Amino acid sequence: MQNLWSISGRSIAVSALALSLAACQSMRGPEPVAQANIPTGYLSQGAGTSIAEQGYKDFFSDARLIQVIDLSLANNRDLRKAALNIQRAQQQYQITENNQLPTIGASGSVLRQVSPNVNPNNPYSTYQVGLGVTAYELDFWGRVRSLKDNALDNYLATQSSRDATQIALIGQVSQAWLSYAFTNAQLKLAQQTLKAQEDSYNLNKKRFDVGIDSELPVRQAQILVETARNDVANFKTQIAQAQNLLNLLVGEPVPANLLPPSRITQVTNSKALAAGLPSQLLQNRPDIKTAEYKLSAAGANIGAARAQMFPTISLTGTAGYASGDLNKLFSSNTGAWSIGPSINLPIFDWGTRKANIKISETDQQIALSDYEKSIQSAFREVNDALATRQNIGDRLTAQKRLVEASNKSYQLSDARFKAGIDSFLTVLDAQRSSYSAEQGLLLLQQADLNNQIEVYKTLGGGVKVSTADQINYAPSSSELKYHKDERTK
Repeated sequence: MQNLWSISGRSIAVSALALSLAACQSMRGPEPVAQANIPTGYLSQGAGTSIAEQGYKDFFSDARLIQVIDLSLANNRDLRKAALNIQRAQQQYQITENNQLPTIGASGSVLRQVSPNVNPNNPYSTYQVGLGVTAYELDFWGRVRSLKDNALDNYLATQSSRDATQIALIGQVSQAWLSYAFTNAQLKLAQQTLKAQEDSYNLNKKRFDVGIDSELPVRQAQILVETARNDVANFKTQIAQAQNLLNLLVGEPVPANLLPPSRITQVTNSKALAAGLPSQLLQNRPDIKTAEYKLSAAGANIGAARAQMFPTISLTGTAGYASGDLNKLFSSNTGAWSIGPSINLPIFDWGTRKANIKISETDQQIALSDYEKSIQSAFREVNDALATRQNIGDRLTAQKRLVEASNKSYQLSDARFKAGIDSFLTVLDAQRSSYSAEQGLLLLQQADLNNQIEVYKTLGGGVKVSTADQINYAPSSSELKYHKDERTK
């Protein structure tokens, strides 16, 4: 028995040596350098720290909207799916990590047999019990380690994808909430316009009935009435659709007390929507981190493919007891053991392994292109949002003046018509212009608030709940390898 356990001890030592060798080997090549060719700065860059550093509960100013966002984060099915994907990737990573360790199992057998050389007329039994290591791969070339790195990067990519989904969801919910509010405002404007035009129609009808005017002004006024009535019905439909969209994004019906009133004048507490430094975008945008992790995972796949060019060495061993008598199975002289390595190296595979390396290298170039494009797309989205932000104040000022001028024109045209100076056609044109200008102002005010949300979202805001929270993304396997190489220099 002493020999048995000494052999087992040596087996453990061999396994430990294999593990230590595996930890030092990696066949992945140098990491590619991204060349995104992005501008050195934003189109318009406000002073101060990027607003993406603010938690969404500090960025948004309306308590009802914050509660709606909280409901969506708890119930939205896309976000729930993203969380489940994280769990799946975590278990997959655990499996690949476990593959670096030997699998130990217990075994037992009873064999009843007859041997022609040993008393052929009397069958006998053999009993065996023991512990064994089944086909443990000695990872000299880092194949299993590379697969583990790939699984780690995919797990981290899934985590950052979930954060990107959260950012998108917060943006969609807040904009849908605003859409419900401004559609209600459009409905009220249409109802007010309908009331004014019904009054105008009744006035023209009376003038026609007493013979002051012809039937033409009556029909012109009726056109305005029916147009406004159609708008009222249309906005009622849009309100129902906006509420349906909001319920879908939240994942459950939004309580009536959390729905917004007819018009929202402010969506954020931030006075200046600062973009911060361009380098912060790479840190705050989880979609960029996702692409970075996938690029690192592709590099790990190259290491696994290259390791396939070398022999696969596996170790199988058992240690236990064997006896022909069950009552003597655990006696001191019944110890048994076996150990044996195996090696596998295909000699002719018609270039399959080399092709797999080429595929892995091509996949890495694809991942590199995706990473560079994600950076370029992020900068484009930020600059688009900032371009709108840069000019929307002037547009709002001009639109408000247009509304004032249109309303004044309508008042003057109506007074001149009632005094008999102008025809009703002048009033008709003035009413249309005034109504259109009022609608345009509402749309522009909604666009202004939506743009504030868009700037926050494109800069990567929405991952943190409160500004004091810290978001730190774990290093990828390529970053860990880089730091390890730097320490060994």
